[in-house]
Amino acid sequence: MAGEREMYQGWLDFHRGTLLWKGAGLTDDQLKTASVSPSSMTLIGLLRHMAEVERWWFRTKAAGLPLPDLYSPDEEPDGDFGSVADAVVEQDVAAFTAECLAADEAVRQMSLDDTFDGRNGPISLRWVYVHMIEEYARHNGHADLLRECIDGSRGD
Repeated sequence: MAGEREMYQGWLDFHRGTLLWKGAGLTDDQLKTASVSPSSMTLIGLLRHMAEVERWWFRTKAAGLPLPDLYSPDEEPDGDFGSVADAVVEQDVAAFTAECLAADEAVRQMSLDDTFDGRNGPISLRWVYVHMIEEYARHNGHADLLRECIDGSRGD
């Protein structure tokens, strides 16, 4: 039986892999396609968003590293989702993978009970893991719909 930290990490890794799987085998144009009207959400936008979320919660908030946003500067707060026409998919996939690895490394020595400032008071690393699993689960549901509308593929 896995311990609590291993269980959280396992679910997080599962959801990370699921998001990558949802875009596997598609062309760059398909990954940039907003296939569920009226939403402008795309698979590459979801991947870029989750790279930023990984950076924000694990590296910036939990580990306290002063890092800039990857895709959403102050003048374009939704750049991760919105500015995908010129996205270089290979670079964005590499950035996502790198952020996941960097996030894991940034909190490797921390305890689940370690706390830091959240929006409404202190939060723990445990809270971040649970939040990230929830965030991925929600967005992987979006990815299911986007992929099905692009090529009819369905997943578990």
